[in-house]
Parts: sequence; structure tokens; C-alpha cells
Amino acid sequence: MLTKKKILVAPLNWGLGHATRCIPIIEALENHGFEPIIASDGAALELLKKEFPHLTALELPPYYIEYAKNNLFYKLKLLWQMPKMFRAIHNEGRIVTALIAEHGISGIISDNRLGVYCRNTPSVFITHQLNVLTGNTTHITSAIHKMFIKRYRECWVPDVASSPNLSGKLGHTDEELQNLKYIGPISRLHKSVAEKKYDLMVLLSGPEPQRTLLEEKLEKDLLNYKGRVIFIRGVIEPEEQIIKKGGITFYNFMNTTALAQAFNESEMVLCRSGYTNVMDLAKLGKKAFFIPTPGQYEQEYLAKKLKKSGLVPYATQAKFKIADLQKADLYKGLKDINGNSKWKDLFSLFEGK
Repeated sequence: MLTKKKILVAPLNWGLGHATRCIPIIEALENHGFEPIIASDGAALELLKKEFPHLTALELPPYYIEYAKNNLFYKLKLLWQMPKMFRAIHNEGRIVTALIAEHGISGIISDNRLGVYCRNTPSVFITHQLNVLTGNTTHITSAIHKMFIKRYRECWVPDVASSPNLSGKLGHTDEELQNLKYIGPISRLHKSVAEKKYDLMVLLSGPEPQRTLLEEKLEKDLLNYKGRVIFIRGVIEPEEQIIKKGGITFYNFMNTTALAQAFNESEMVLCRSGYTNVMDLAKLGKKAFFIPTPGQYEQEYLAKKLKKSGLVPYATQAKFKIADLQKADLYKGLKDINGNSKWKDLFSLFEGK
């Protein structure tokens, strides 16, 4: 019996998007005869452990990135935390080297974890941000990010190279990167025919404290909403909790199967404009309304881009009102964009082909 090659899959714990978009990659690895090993920290690790309880799960050091409550101090707080983050990345690299030896790992897939890399092991970096938008420091943050990207054997961008695309200037650059591969949008969800059960689906995610601040705001605002609502808080806890308040059904979290069903049973989705949400909504062809995380330039850019394209409206967290949801009917909604890459071809890197 042939021994399966072990592939380390390590998403960043910054909201749940990096972890959830690794789910189809982990499934594809298993389907192609590999043994995935999961590595992350916090909520991202807990989510993947629930999705794949049969797989080995390893804990990596956190990056210790916290958001400011006040949007005005967002960049300042991030810059203040940078030295601590780089120390975590360096420590992560030493841990990964030890894990490779301990577990006999043959390949690495890192979703935005900059320290999950080994020169002597085929290593892949997944990102939709070739350009890291940070206002007037974008050229600096993008250059630093590309410096890390160039170390990897390959960089997979979950989008298409041509236009129209989903990521815009985030995932496309004028600088030539030899290791770049556009693999097409990826999503753990699948479109299906389902009877409409909810008028609105609220899907929360992202780092604290902004996730909680938006949850508290929407709970109050939805008291004035006339319709059936499913509200998924995006909090990974030991047990799934379901609470009903009037016309709103609250879930702390959902696994992939239940979430896909909820998506397909919902008329419209209210969520952050994170890139994983954008890919999921495109896959399902859903009408949506976005509230970007305050101060997160990437989400603000995507929200503006998709509104300008006539696809999805948005409002800032401070100015959003429930009545704004009516604007979604005036927009086309996101549509699926098919990529050309096949998992078999991508995984050939780990076969030495």
C-alpha cells in the first residue's frame, strides 16, 4: 500500500474567510490521494477541526493583530503591531521546519501565513492581494508582501487573469511575478434549487472588535425589518446554538452543508465585502448588500468596485440603515466566473512533475 503524501494546509486566522476558502482545497487534496494536515490558530483552526475531525490539526502561533475600535486609528494600531507580527512570522517559520521533520510533510499550502514556508519543501502561497491597499503606504505594504511571495515555489491567486474578474487591482499587478498562477475563484458552496425560506441572510465574520460592533448594531436595526431573517453570527463555539427572536433565527455558526442550504434558501445576503464572501456570492449568483469592515482598505475597495460595476450596493457601518437593503434590487448581483485550472495540474507540484 502506497503511503499518502502529507500536505500542510495553513490559513491565516484573520476572520474566517481564509479558513473557509481552504475547505475545497483540503477536500480536493483528499480526493487526489493526499493526506492534508491542518495548521492554524484560534477560530480558523477550530472551524477546520469541525469540518475535518478525521485530519491531524496542529496549532501555530497567532499573529496578534487587533483592530482599533475607532476607524481613525486603524492604520496606526496596525503599524504599532508590525514588529510583534514579524516576530510571530519568524517563530512560525522555525515551528514549520520542525513540523515538516516530525510529520514527514511533502508540501505546503499557506493561505496568507507568511511564515509557513520551507525552502526545501514545495511551498505554495495563496492570496488575492498581490497589492496590499493601505492608503498612502500601499506601495510599501505591497512591496513587502511581494518580497514574501517571491520566496514560494508558486503563488495561487483565486481569480482569473483576464477581465472581467472579481479582485480588480488587488489580485492583478503590473510587476511580473514568475511564480504566479491564477486558479479561478474557489468556494466551498454549491448552488442548488431550494424553496425560499428567508427574506434576508445576515452573515458576520472578520476580526474583533468590529464583528461584535456590527452584530450589536444589526440586532437593533433588524427590529424594524419586515421579513424572515437568518442571522449567522460567525462565532465558532463548541456547540451550535439556535435562538429565535421574533422573525429572526440566530445561529452562532454553521458547518458547510448547513450554510450552503441557508444560502440557497435566502433571497438576499447582508455581509462584509471580504473576498471569500465575494467568491461565495458569485458562485451562488446571489443578490447582496455589503458593509465593509471599517478601516479595512481591501474591503472598502471591493465594495466600491462592485458598486461601480452595478453588481452590489454597499454602505459604511456608521451610516447603514435597514431601508438601504431595498437598493439591492437595482443591482445585477454577482455571477460565477469560471477559472481554467484543475486541481490535478496544480497538485503536480507535490508530485515533482
